[in-house]
Amino acid sequence: MDLLSNLALAGGLAWASGIRLYATLFIAGLLGRLGYVTLPPALDVLSHNWVLITAGMLMVGEFLADKIPVFDSVWDSIHTFIRIPVGTLLAWGVFKGSSADAQIAAALLGGAIVTGTHVAKSGTRALINTSPEPFSNWGASATEDISLLGILYLAWQHPLMLLIALALFVALIVWLLPKIVRGWRAISSQWRKLRGGFNASRDERAGWRHQP
Repeated sequence: MDLLSNLALAGGLAWASGIRLYATLFIAGLLGRLGYVTLPPALDVLSHNWVLITAGMLMVGEFLADKIPVFDSVWDSIHTFIRIPVGTLLAWGVFKGSSADAQIAAALLGGAIVTGTHVAKSGTRALINTSPEPFSNWGASATEDISLLGILYLAWQHPLMLLIALALFVALIVWLLPKIVRGWRAISSQWRKLRGGFNASRDERAGWRHQP
């Protein structure tokens, strides 16, 4: 594979991992197993039986968890410690046969991409979950499912288009993250006010009961 293809694959796998980690592992491994794509030697392990079985089972769990409002945010929080390191390793694995500086650069690039994607996804979901209806959550989840397939398709079939799309996505994240942070702060402020009002009301009721 040439440098452009490697960059697209490393960036695409890291990007997709920030959205659906287990689906990324399963689809990449299955495509490699069936011979539709050529996996880099370091990632050939993804096509092994037990890796495919494990990734497939976790993919189903991930798909279902992502459709349940509020629980999807819990799932995202837990997977902060899984998606980011694995996405970084996938990007590094693409360049494992290259020089040491290329490997480090790939790991840094992959880590930045998967971290930004994960933060944007989990932050947006947290804001969406403030709405009582589930349809916006389901719509966001379906959009992510479709995006994942598009990312992996472009990574192997149209690497230049993938890199362009990735650059646009990074620009979107830079624009979006401050808004997500402000949304988190607003939600936290409202929660503190509600908790403070509840505690005050509880103290008032306790004082009334203890009046002689």
